[in-house]
Amino acid sequence: FSEVQSPLCENKVGISGFILLGRKGVYKVEKFLGEGSFGKVAKCKKLGTDQVVAIKIIWGSGQMEINALEELSQINADDHNLVKFVESFKYKKYTCIAFEVLDQSLLDFMEKRDFHPLTVEEIRTIAWQLVVALKGLKSVNLVHCDIKLDNIMLVDHVSEPFRVKLIDFGLAEKIGHMRTGATMQNICYRAPEVILGLPLDQSVDLWTVGYILFVLYTGSFIHGWDADYNILRAMVKMQGRLVEDNIPFWSCHQLIHSCLDKTKLKEVEQFVDLLKRMLMVDPSKRISPSEALQHPFFTMGRVQPTAGTQTTNPEEPPECSSMKKKPGRIQQQRETIREHLAKLEERCSSKKKPGRIQQQRDAINNYQAALQKRNLGTQQDHNTDKSLQSQAAFRRKRRF
Repeated sequence: FSEVQSPLCENKVGISGFILLGRKGVYKVEKFLGEGSFGKVAKCKKLGTDQVVAIKIIWGSGQMEINALEELSQINADDHNLVKFVESFKYKKYTCIAFEVLDQSLLDFMEKRDFHPLTVEEIRTIAWQLVVALKGLKSVNLVHCDIKLDNIMLVDHVSEPFRVKLIDFGLAEKIGHMRTGATMQNICYRAPEVILGLPLDQSVDLWTVGYILFVLYTGSFIHGWDADYNILRAMVKMQGRLVEDNIPFWSCHQLIHSCLDKTKLKEVEQFVDLLKRMLMVDPSKRISPSEALQHPFFTMGRVQPTAGTQTTNPEEPPECSSMKKKPGRIQQQRETIREHLAKLEERCSSKKKPGRIQQQRDAINNYQAALQKRNLGTQQDHNTDKSLQSQAAFRRKRRF
């Protein structure tokens, strides 16, 4: 539906214009951010507050997504790089789900840069967050089932470069409820066990994340938006492994040799090794989120804490420390910046301001000496009072 022919304009009962009445507040639609087969997403402001949210307006009941979001409410969204759920409510035959407003999808970001590949450091930051998100999903026995570039959002790329969150849980499933032979995932990101109709578990998400990391590094998709048959044929040519060079586009050796900066060669080798483990055709051999977080690609160069010391997040790799994930840590970063600015200002004031103040004091002293010399013969009290008044007036004049 469009802004002109929107259900928000239909039969305004008790509300007017683009107004949505939620359970936790009243929202005014400011603009539409996007649309899909499900409906539309609108940017809304909660009346009476400065809070801005994104409201997903769904054609159907949206019960699967609501159920998944309620499950995810058991864990901290920020800690696990998941979109914050605000509330859900009904508007006529539509379901409305309110979330925090985010920046842009990774797909939009990559399209704007013509799919120019990201650096290993940038990919490491994104990869870490996605694996942490999968670990969070696994902790509540959920599988996303629809991870793709469209469903990975940059939070605020200007203030927090490459901080991402996972969104859209409309196809999420409980691990125990995944049906063998069920069709899920976008065909371009589809895991081999889904194509083959084999038993499914959370490892389908690991495959997709590995695929996405490959795309971010190469700027190209491994295979096109093709039929399952052609995707399977490519996998058969690989003989079930990524370590072979049967298909140059899939060649891990080619990825390593494409590294022009030899100082980064070790990092690229570790990255390729992680990709191999994520993209194992046999899901039983695929790496798990917990194992992935301990992979050398993330742990390489990490300083291990000594006895009696603690880290804020012992799992966080050094390369991700500048991209603060938690609100508390963002605040710490801001406070550190403020401290540095205060010290800089103090240093500047100690060098510059005393000079100006000293000049002012010298001028006052010179003026006072001149007055004393001029009135040397008369030391009466009324002359002294006038001198003091003149000095005070002079100081006020100099001050402005």
